[in-house]
Amino acid sequence: MAAEDHPTDGRRIDTTARQSASGVQREATEDADRDGVGAPASQTDREDESKDCERILEVDGLQKEFGPECAVDGLSLSVQDGELVTLLGPSGCGKTTTLRTIAGLERPDAGSITIDGECVADGDSSTAPESRDVGLVFQDFALFPHLSAAENVAFGIQDWASEKRTARVDELLDLVGLGDQRDSQPGELSGGQQQRIALARALAPEPDLLLLDEPFSNLDKDLRVRTREEVRRILIEAGVTAVFVTHDQEEALSISDRVAVMHQGSIEQVGHPEQVFQHPTSRFVAGFLGHASFLSSYVHDDAVETVIGELPRDRIHGLASAYDRTTVDVLVRPDDVVARPCPDSVEPDGTVTYRRYLGPSVLYRVELDNGDTVECMHNHSANVDLEQEVCVDLTATHDLAWFPREEHTE
Repeated sequence: MAAEDHPTDGRRIDTTARQSASGVQREATEDADRDGVGAPASQTDREDESKDCERILEVDGLQKEFGPECAVDGLSLSVQDGELVTLLGPSGCGKTTTLRTIAGLERPDAGSITIDGECVADGDSSTAPESRDVGLVFQDFALFPHLSAAENVAFGIQDWASEKRTARVDELLDLVGLGDQRDSQPGELSGGQQQRIALARALAPEPDLLLLDEPFSNLDKDLRVRTREEVRRILIEAGVTAVFVTHDQEEALSISDRVAVMHQGSIEQVGHPEQVFQHPTSRFVAGFLGHASFLSSYVHDDAVETVIGELPRDRIHGLASAYDRTTVDVLVRPDDVVARPCPDSVEPDGTVTYRRYLGPSVLYRVELDNGDTVECMHNHSANVDLEQEVCVDLTATHDLAWFPREEHTE
């Protein structure tokens, strides 16, 4: 395929995007491993710190089957002291089974689990849940309705001396901001307050590891946002190591130190939130973490040609020389592109085929003339009509992820 078969004049690529590229330190996508190595330069300090920390959880080759179904398939993961790692994925991907196996509620068929240096499962033997130093927080809170908030928090430390137990309960109620609710029954508390009491109860025995399974899914949207921010603050102040399970991408990206994206029982990618979102290593990760559109692009010399204009090659993250004179797919998200009515003198790039009003913003889908489809996110005041022919401008100022064309199986 010759370069002249992919004409473009580069007319609408923002000059700010070109200028920013020279200051971006890039690392090749293939260098990113499952422990987050290969993140953008802005994450280097956090990664160096994590390497020096003790590993509280080590999962190696975990396998769990239910009859003919393999729920967890060769999963490996390590979690550092004080870190919050989220297992993120769609329903049925194996994330909750992984968490239950770490907790000891399920016995693995193969692989090993080590918590704070102690092997608690290795395929041949499995330590009972109550003998593992872990705390559990579930989505249904599971508070005892006949006990007060303070009594619920104290439930797991009944064997502590009375004075020490009271001091611990008071400390945790203050930590979760509910010191004035110690005598309240669960039915007298809001959903967010109940969730914080459940968290305090799990923290009371000072576990090595805290496991949270979709803990905010029973809360309404606004309360869910406030509660997860509060829980994040509590975990940081308590210095707790935690593994969190959710299917909510926004939730995972907003509170996690690292995110492990799961698919069909395996981890597809682990990294800091910025890394997995900006530089996904698979099409599944790209698509699961928000709206993903792919531009068919031709690589030649120092440029990458797309149907909406030409990009400098160094704007494409880790684009290897082996892909010279080939077609690749460049990932763009709705906030990377803008659709607008074309001046009479400019040929349109495509046609608006879908419009969804979201209140503060409007999502448009544009079918480009070459058959690609791209989604654009506009301010709510934007005025672009369905079936309108538009020009599409690439406004992203960050480097863009890409995938070899031959990987596209749709």
